[in-house]
Amino acid sequence: MANKIFMIMTFVGVPLSVVGSLMHWPSTILFVIYCLTIIALASFMGRATESLAIVAGPRIGGLLNATFGNAVELIISIFALQAGLVEVVLASITGSVLGNLLLVAGLSFFVGGLKYKRQNFNVYDARHNSGLLMFAIIVAFVIPEVFSINMNEHKTINLSIGISVILIALYLAALFFKLVSHRGVYQNESSENQEHHEEPEWSKGKALTILAVATLAVAYVSENLVHTFEVVAESFGWTELFIGVIIVAIVGNAAEHASAILMAYKNKMDIAVEIAVGSTLQIAMFVAPLLVIISLFFPTSMPLVFSWPELVAMVSAVLVTVIISNDGETNWFEGLTLLAAYFIMGIGFYLL
Repeated sequence: MANKIFMIMTFVGVPLSVVGSLMHWPSTILFVIYCLTIIALASFMGRATESLAIVAGPRIGGLLNATFGNAVELIISIFALQAGLVEVVLASITGSVLGNLLLVAGLSFFVGGLKYKRQNFNVYDARHNSGLLMFAIIVAFVIPEVFSINMNEHKTINLSIGISVILIALYLAALFFKLVSHRGVYQNESSENQEHHEEPEWSKGKALTILAVATLAVAYVSENLVHTFEVVAESFGWTELFIGVIIVAIVGNAAEHASAILMAYKNKMDIAVEIAVGSTLQIAMFVAPLLVIISLFFPTSMPLVFSWPELVAMVSAVLVTVIISNDGETNWFEGLTLLAAYFIMGIGFYLL
């Protein structure tokens, strides 16, 4: 049912996006059309990537998910950087971290917990990811803010580039560790019980074709979406910070959000947790530093320097998630706790 709805949204939304942009429809209307269209296209990208992962095997599948998991948000952010909206990009990174760790994980734990009293996932993966989260958010994101206080803009950019290179290198090393050198070494009974043979929804050729076409369509719609931000912000009284933290983050990760909740409902908690936490690591250790490097080719470079409200929110989200997930099991109340934290932070960003 959901797939049919997304298909209708795609076939209606893409033509409307083209016609609306050519005929210069009101920015508020176009903003809604673009957001819904991107969400629908993201679902096709998610299904194509999942099919390719099943066909290619878990190792290459993991790499594909790492590459395409946050493709929509990456594309939106690149066009935002091109338009000089650095604050929106930094806010969207913050929103992705908060959205994945608190909203996605929270909804997954809550929905799954309503059906099952206790749900288990791989405790070894949880502890491994916790260490990376602590490093990426608390070390790599806080250090630039602290050191930039006594630095000029040029030195801050150089510091950001150096940290970005280290983050990308460590992320690639983490992929190698998890998918190659230590694949299957840290496995518990819950992981083994959840493994089963799956048939791909689409063939390899069809999945590649759909992925390519959807990516091109997202690139077109995303470029137009960026141009509506300023008008929409003025119309609704939203700040660029709120648009980035809440709107762009939710739209850019819509497909992953739905997938994680569905996996939790099916009691496939290893997959649900990997989507929520793994996507956060992708954003923090790969997408964010990659955007810093890409921004060097645009008139306005993006330093890896967040505002203090953004940093405090991200650090708080990491600490709460680590404390809740490190035991390898969860329930609906822990999910509700994460959701409460997300809404508290959302109210704060709205009122800033």
